[in-house]
Amino acid sequence: MTASPRSPVDRQAISRDLETSRRLLHELLVAGTGDLRRRSDGTRWTNEQLLFHMVFGFMVVRVLLRLVRLLGRLPATVGGSFAAVLDSARRPFDVVNYWGSRGAALVFDHARMGWICDRTITALQRHLAGESEDSLHRGMAFPTSWDPYFAPHMTLADVYRYPTRHFEHHRRQLTLRPGTGST
Repeated sequence: MTASPRSPVDRQAISRDLETSRRLLHELLVAGTGDLRRRSDGTRWTNEQLLFHMVFGFMVVRVLLRLVRLLGRLPATVGGSFAAVLDSARRPFDVVNYWGSRGAALVFDHARMGWICDRTITALQRHLAGESEDSLHRGMAFPTSWDPYFAPHMTLADVYRYPTRHFEHHRRQLTLRPGTGST
């Protein structure tokens, strides 16, 4: 039996989306202090805390890539069990996720988020360019209760696409003045 051909991953599109998110973040970070302290829409975070959470979405991908590279080589039952354990830990994850973004935004505020995001996205783009086609198609089970953009099975390419989807989802929840980061 021959393997079905897989479509090549469009690395340029993924890299372009990462770059768009980087540019938009910098546009959003110029919001005034009053805008940044305002509550976001649909979360318990302020706009600044939500912005950090959005940046953190890029940062966590670096860890997720390592997990997929490791667990994607093991039998599917291992990855499935790992995802089930993570799904069972959703409540503590939600607490850490919420309070972590609140606390981190105090240190990595709007004045520091830009360079963190720049550094992270540059690293993601560099790693993406160096991935083999086979590795980009390797995947594993994911905890679907943790994030609406996690699928039951995600490839390495899916993980590279994840942070821009997460970013756009939360960008719609910001309550910054019209025109801030809207281009």
